[in-house]
Formats: sequence, structure tokens, C-alpha cells
Amino acid sequence: MTSFDHPACDTPCHTPQRLAELRRAISLTDGVTPIFKALADETRVKIIYALLQEPDLCVCDVALITSLTAAAASHHLRLLKNMGLARSRREGKSVHYSLSDEHVRLILEKALEHSAHLRAEQPRAY
Repeated sequence: MTSFDHPACDTPCHTPQRLAELRRAISLTDGVTPIFKALADETRVKIIYALLQEPDLCVCDVALITSLTAAAASHHLRLLKNMGLARSRREGKSVHYSLSDEHVRLILEKALEHSAHLRAEQPRAY
């Protein structure tokens, strides 16, 4: 059995060359999963959304907006920063956060659009 043989397939749908191309192409997804893991937390998504609305928030503001303690907000913000989704700057005793770049904005905007699309497709109960 070659690396492209599959016991469930009697007749391959694509050529071995095309499958090899696809196998190489999917390597581009390496490193994407941690971003989605960071975004898999509802609190962090809310923080990112708040940073979309107000691009410069201090830890205390984020804590108030999300009903978290300052320590919990700081923890989430630090994780977002470590994942490359947010950046920080110190201003006196406080630390202010913003989104790291336009890509983060696009990811969340597309997710929001998709979520709205799915809700619109849901059958309504009467």
C-alpha cells in the first residue's frame, strides 16, 4: 500500500500528484491553532471586541467592562499579548492594551459575520 492508498477508497478521487500537493499545502496551517485556542474563550473574545470599539484600554477598564477582577483581566490580556493578538504600553502605573494589528480585527469581524449568518439561517419557532 502506498502513502496515498486508503482502505476506504476503491477508486481514488484525485491523482497522487494532487494529493501530494494538498499534503504540502496544508502545512501552511501550522501555527494557526494557538490563535483559535486563544479565541475559544468567550471572555477573551469580548475583550478583543471591546478593543475593536476602543483601541486603547487599560487593565482596569477591561476589568470593569467584562466584570472581571483586575487580576483576571490582566491574565487574559497577557495571554492575548503572548499570542500576538494584542500589544501593551505602560503609562505611569497603568498598562494599556490595543489590538496587535488589522488581522485580529478581520478575524473577529469575519467570525461575527459568520455567527450572524448562522443565526439568520436558524428556523424560527412560532
